Amino acid sequence: MSLVSALRRRFTRPPEPVRAVVQAGGDADERVLAWGELVRGEGWLVATSRGLRVVPADLPLAEAGDVGVLRWHEVGAARWAATNDGGGTFAVTALTEVEPGVQAREPVERYALSDAGQLPAVVRRRVDETVVASRRSPLPGGGGVLLVARRVPGQAAREWTVVFDDDTDRTDAEARAIARARLEEALAAEQPG
Repeated sequence: MSLVSALRRRFTRPPEPVRAVVQAGGDADERVLAWGELVRGEGWLVATSRGLRVVPADLPLAEAGDVGVLRWHEVGAARWAATNDGGGTFAVTALTEVEPGVQAREPVERYALSDAGQLPAVVRRRVDETVVASRRSPLPGGGGVLLVARRVPGQAAREWTVVFDDDTDRTDAEARAIARARLEEALAAEQPG
């Protein structure tokens, strides 16, 4: 991308469907930070102050409020693979709470972009800003758990969660007990006194 193209993109307003989705989202403070154009004119992958949104190009404006948001603290991983033409592919793994303090990885969603703009840098910064601490702990018999403390909007305290490397370990009594103990140790380490 040339310098002129980069500057033009930086000061260009987001496409109308993107603006409509953010305005209809119900959060007056939400704003567009960056967006990338999906291949074949399919729409946009949008980073907002709340999270990631996928806005279809053919979205009727009356349905703009129906476009969901993957909040930043729910992004387990967002891997970017660039191509030489200003595009590339995002592989995004969302996390979902399966029980209090335990999250599971959702299937990876891939987004091919013809023009990424500033989106990769913004996504990386936003996801990194939510992670306060991260520790890996091994489990007997292989595998492990990831203990992660994240900032969650609207909460004063950071939120600690456990993510098992292998979802089948969540049903193993010994693995669950070890994960709970590690989580309790992390929480206790944060308590004053």
